Amino acid sequence: MSIKQVVKIGGSLFPEHAVELAKQLENTDSVIILGGGEFANLIRRYDSEMGFSDEANHWTAIDCMDIIAKLVNDKVESAKLAYSIDEVNEISDEGFTPIFIVSEFLKSEDPFECSWDVTSDSIAAYVAHTLNANLLIVTDVNGIYTQEPKEPGSTFISEIDATTMLTFQESSIDAMLPTLLLRYGTDCYVVNGKFPERVRSLIDDNVDDYNFDYTRIIGE
Repeated sequence: MSIKQVVKIGGSLFPEHAVELAKQLENTDSVIILGGGEFANLIRRYDSEMGFSDEANHWTAIDCMDIIAKLVNDKVESAKLAYSIDEVNEISDEGFTPIFIVSEFLKSEDPFECSWDVTSDSIAAYVAHTLNANLLIVTDVNGIYTQEPKEPGSTFISEIDATTMLTFQESSIDAMLPTLLLRYGTDCYVVNGKFPERVRSLIDDNVDDYNFDYTRIIGE
């Protein structure tokens, strides 16, 4: 059994929605990566006040991902923590959903420059590339919009190429992700994790219900 997709669950969905979605991913050949959520946002705030080094910001924000991963795992009996790519595959083969603690893996690989442009989205893309798996970015909005969803005149985008995404000032994904999708020649999907059935329908061949909004970002 091989991993079919990396499901990055945004920290904005923690705790309730993140835990529920992780439970729903049982037996889907998925590996879960958690965003740093409010913990990482605190690091950003402290950085704006104190001006910490890029390296300190980068690695403490990744520590925040590990914290949320451990908390979600505590509530999901069908999941186990994985600390390496080998463990991801082993746990999946055992019939559990691996939740990836990414810090040690990233320290050994060191694929990114330290920057706030690199968050859990880019990390999930790198892991998906390593595993030759699909990528789903699961967040608290339906996908990509022309501007902040609550802004007047904001329009939902169901499909967009990663090159166009490079021109966006901000969106529900991090700034580095479009570049990585182009580099790896891969697509990803952005979907609302408050509705686990939407995530399941995008990854389950036996479910064919696409009557909802989601965004496909084309990297090929």
